[in-house]
Amino acid sequence: MPFYLHSIFQLLIINIFFQMASPNIITAIFFLLILCVTNNTPCDAQLSSTFYDASCPNALRTIRTSIRTAISRERRMAASILRLHFHDCFVQGCDASILLDDSPSIISEKNALPNKGSVRGYEVIEAAKSEVEKLCPGVVSCADVLTVAARDASEMVGGPSWSVKLGRRDSTSASLLLAESGALPSFKASLDSLISTFDDNGLSARDMVALSGAHTIGQAQCFLFRDRIYNNGSDIDAGFASTRRRGCPVNDGNGNLAPLDLVTPNSFDYTYFKNLIQKKGLLESDQVLFSGGSTDSIVREYSNNPSKFKSDFAAAMVKMSEIRTLTGQEGVIRRICGALPSYFECHLNLFSITWKLHCL
Repeated sequence: MPFYLHSIFQLLIINIFFQMASPNIITAIFFLLILCVTNNTPCDAQLSSTFYDASCPNALRTIRTSIRTAISRERRMAASILRLHFHDCFVQGCDASILLDDSPSIISEKNALPNKGSVRGYEVIEAAKSEVEKLCPGVVSCADVLTVAARDASEMVGGPSWSVKLGRRDSTSASLLLAESGALPSFKASLDSLISTFDDNGLSARDMVALSGAHTIGQAQCFLFRDRIYNNGSDIDAGFASTRRRGCPVNDGNGNLAPLDLVTPNSFDYTYFKNLIQKKGLLESDQVLFSGGSTDSIVREYSNNPSKFKSDFAAAMVKMSEIRTLTGQEGVIRRICGALPSYFECHLNLFSITWKLHCL
């Protein structure tokens, strides 16, 4: 029987059941469902580093191969994947909501001002997910693919690696409003604002400085740093500003790119922090980390101790990757990261919590 006919048949059976079943039976069923949701029963689940060992043992190796291919084609993609992961986790948590495309029921976070025309790498995660789907259809979440990809991207450009706990589920919603209303730090953010935003996500000031160190790789568009290099302020090195003006005219070239770390732009190292001490931070939100405030000492520490920076970065990435995750029966496993499961991919099992309203 074709799958869609099988699904329709299931719905008919369910409908007949509800018409024939006594109120007491229906009440008992729903009581069991509610009990399963509200108690720490097998419905519950926690993140685990061995989550896919049995269900998809080659998932991590497959993701790694796909990410390595993408970064070998374009080294900048490593920074893009790290940023994509960050922008996902700070809006609704690490649930792959940023990967959802516009649809009748979704207003994509991709259209948010901090993301549009700036955040990239969506197709790389989709490609990695597609490869995993060939091995284990409907098993590995897009949220986990993105989390693993960020870890692998760091390592592939000389950064640290870390153990990733798995078992995230994918959201069935996105929040353009949240993405545009301060959940993501601005490139002009003050130090107090940055500390507050990270604190809202359970991350300390040290975590914030360590994660900012991801700007040791990657690039920024001209319009993000134009004001900084033309304002002749005391918080920027004059020679550095002059160099950056060559590729960023006053009234043109909004999309022109400049490396966030002018010295070693393609290597994950600690030069970013040395640049801040020399007033050579490209973005205002970079330089405020070393501007006479409470994080100056952390910047100095990392500039003198690259091993400490890398270990703190890895620890902060682990903490960030576990922000407000969906687990157990929460959310779904999207087979295509940019789209919610279609009606015929939903589990039409009356006795399973995975029968979601959005599948109707």
